[in-house]
Amino acid sequence: MSVETDSHGRLYLSSELRRKYGERFHVVGYEDRLELVPIDENPLEAIREAAGDAFEGESIAELRDGVREQAKRDAEAGFDRGRGAAEDGDA
Repeated sequence: MSVETDSHGRLYLSSELRRKYGERFHVVGYEDRLELVPIDENPLEAIREAAGDAFEGESIAELRDGVREQAKRDAEAGFDRGRGAAEDGDA
């Protein structure tokens, strides 16, 4: 299937595609293409369904705090790896 933008740069999707995938999308740009990724009407519920009961009973605030802590640990681990690589290069 091919589609074209109009004179204002708008892209129109058929009603069939909108029924199947919804009406909200993230536009992801790569060097050689764009991808439209459907946004679920209730993103948190979609994650809960995909993850099963892994997050059962956790509030959005608790999930957010957990993600922030994990991101902090990952960043610190990355800095440690970078520091070690720099020290190895100096030898």
